[in-house]
Amino acid sequence: MARKTPWQKEWHNLLKAEARYQKHRTDGPTSLLLMKLDRFIPEKLSGTLASAFFKAFQIIFEKGTRLIEMTYNSKRRKADFKVNHYANELYGDYRSAHRFTKNAGGSRLVNLLISFVEGTVLGLVGLGIPDIPLFIAVVLKGVYEVALSYGYDYHDENEKIFILKVIAAAMKDDEEFMEADELLNADIDVIAQDRGEIYGWNIDKNEQIRETSDSLVKEMIYTKFIQGWAIVGLFGGIFDPVYVNRITKYAMLKYRRRFLAARLLEERRSNETEQI
Repeated sequence: MARKTPWQKEWHNLLKAEARYQKHRTDGPTSLLLMKLDRFIPEKLSGTLASAFFKAFQIIFEKGTRLIEMTYNSKRRKADFKVNHYANELYGDYRSAHRFTKNAGGSRLVNLLISFVEGTVLGLVGLGIPDIPLFIAVVLKGVYEVALSYGYDYHDENEKIFILKVIAAAMKDDEEFMEADELLNADIDVIAQDRGEIYGWNIDKNEQIRETSDSLVKEMIYTKFIQGWAIVGLFGGIFDPVYVNRITKYAMLKYRRRFLAARLLEERRSNETEQI
C-alpha cells in the first residue's frame, strides 16, 4: 500500500472532522422548549426577520466589509497564507500542509465572545431585530478570516455566493442539512478543477441572500422572538454564539475541503504528467 502524501493525510483528517460535525448536527441548537412558543409567535414575524436578514446581508456586503476588516488584520492573514504556502513549497511535509487548517481557527473563540456579548446585551434590553446586523457581521467576520487563511478573496462576487451557500447549509437540520452539504460538496468538486477558484457562476446574489435569510429565519425565529422581550431576551441572545460557532465550524470544513480538493487534484495531475 502506497504511503499517503501530506495532502492525502489532511484529506483523511478532514473526512473524520466532517463525520464528527455531521454526527452532532442531527438536531439544531433550538431546544424543544423554545419550539413550544409556536402558538405565541406573530404570523408576520417570519417575514419581518427574513427582510431584516436580507437587508443586513445587502448592506454589509456593499458597505460593511471595510468596517468588519477593522476588527482584524486582513493583511496579516494574507501574509500568513503566503508564508504557509512558501513553507509548504519548501518542506512539503504534513506539518506545513496542516498549518493552513491550524491558522483558520485562530480567531473562533474571540468571535464567540463577541457574539455572546452583543447577543445578551441587546437581549437584555429587548432588541432582537436590531441585533441581526451585528450578528451577521460577526458571522461574516469569522467566515472572512477562514477564507483568507486558505487564500480566497471574499471581495469577489462569486466568493460571496459561496459564503452565502455555506451559511445557508450550516443553518439547516437533519435531512435538509445532509442534502445541502452534499450539493455544496459537489460544487466544491467542480471548483477544484480551477485550483479552488470560482469562475462563471450564473447565480443571482440577491436570490442566494434570500435563500440564506430563509434558512436563518427558520432556525432562529424562536430565539429572536424571545430576544425581543426585555430581561428574558437575555436567554434568546445566549444562542447567538451557538449559531456563530455552528456556522464558523462548518465554514472551516468547507473551505478546508475546497483547498485540499484543489491541492489533491493538482498533485494527481502532476503525478500523471511525470508518468508520461
